[in-house]
Amino acid sequence: AVRCSFDKVLECVHLVPGRRVVVVCQKGLKLSEGAAALLRADGVMAEHLKGGMIAWNAANALQVRGDAIPELQVNPAQANTLWVTRSRPKIDRIACPWLIRRFIDPAAKFLFVSGSQVVNVAGRFGAIPFDVDGVALGHVDDQCTFDAMLKHFGLHSEPLSRLAGVIRAADTDRQESDNVAPGLHAISVGLSRMYRDDQQQLEAGLQIYDALYLWARDASDEAHNSQAYIAPGNRD
Repeated sequence: AVRCSFDKVLECVHLVPGRRVVVVCQKGLKLSEGAAALLRADGVMAEHLKGGMIAWNAANALQVRGDAIPELQVNPAQANTLWVTRSRPKIDRIACPWLIRRFIDPAAKFLFVSGSQVVNVAGRFGAIPFDVDGVALGHVDDQCTFDAMLKHFGLHSEPLSRLAGVIRAADTDRQESDNVAPGLHAISVGLSRMYRDDQQQLEAGLQIYDALYLWARDASDEAHNSQAYIAPGNRD
């Protein structure tokens, strides 16, 4: 989600290039309808959320804790949050950026440095450190950093909990506790062998977690011989 004043909505489109837009206001009336119409007039595929945030709250739908959203770091091109972790990511350090990009800040940037320098780089560059010892967003007991981020941001839903179980089992070498975890571990190791550049590996890995999330949300009980699903826009 991108927060934007209704009268500056056209200035925010560059933050979600090429995507369909759903405009949300408090009640789903004049502000969101007008902003969506303005976007459509400018060639953007836009809709508004019927009932707005009042209806969203009533449905107990997924939200992020407002007090947990980090202040945006500003660069000349766009507003974004800056995060830093250890280089050569495998599971947690791909899953956490996916969570941040998809639910917190779509323009977030991630720095990968040597483990001994994560905290130092965070201090010098104003970045948020994660998945290293001694920081708030890291492993706690048998929980991994993905769990810590879900708790920190107040993200609670059945699909995310199901996904977290897979990530936790794969990332903490308890693959026997989840039957999907060995597959995630194998794919993650293979991905780390495909890319020497951490940024390229991250971009490729984000698609893996997009697919896993859709499985967790819509298809965790689908058998191999179930009728094939055709994604919208991918029909012959």
